[in-house]
Amino acid sequence: MILPIVKYPDSILKRRCEPISSFDGYLHKLAESMVETMYAAPGVGLAAPQVGELVRLIVVDPKVGEESAQPLILVNPEVLWEEGKQRGEEGCLSIPGLTSVVERPFHIRVKAQTLEGEPLEVEGTELLARILHHEIDHLDGTLFIDRLSPLQREVLKRKIRKLMRSGEW
Repeated sequence: MILPIVKYPDSILKRRCEPISSFDGYLHKLAESMVETMYAAPGVGLAAPQVGELVRLIVVDPKVGEESAQPLILVNPEVLWEEGKQRGEEGCLSIPGLTSVVERPFHIRVKAQTLEGEPLEVEGTELLARILHHEIDHLDGTLFIDRLSPLQREVLKRKIRKLMRSGEW
C-alpha cells in the first residue's frame, strides 16, 4: 500500500524516533508499504517518520529503476563509523522538487537489524553512504536542509513558503 509522504515543515520530521522492539506483522507490513511508497515516489530511500511513523526503520535502494533493484530494509540502524567526505546534490521526498549540495561521509558502516530482529551490518561508499546517512538523519529529526549553511537554508525555506502561499506545496 502506497502511503502519503509527510512534507516539510510538519513537526513529525523534527522528532527523534523510538527504537523498534517488536518484530511483528505490523513491522513487516509497514516496511513493505514503505518500499512500495519509495518506488512509487520514486526515491532511493525513505524513513519511517516520512510516512508518519516515529520508529527507527528505513528502506533504501540506490538502484531504483534498474533491473537489479533490491530494497534494503534496516531496523534500528546506527552509524558505527564514517570516513572521508563527499559533496553532492541532494533532495528529499519530504521536500519535493528542491535540492542543494550537501556534504556527507564518503564511506560509512551501519549496524542494524533485519525484520526478524537478526543483527546486520551494512557498509557503503558514495551514493549508498549518502543515502544511509540521509535516512538515518531522518530518524534523529535532522533534514538535509539542517546540514546547509544558514543562508542556503533560508533560501530554501523562502522557496517553500512561496510554494505554500501559491498552494503548490
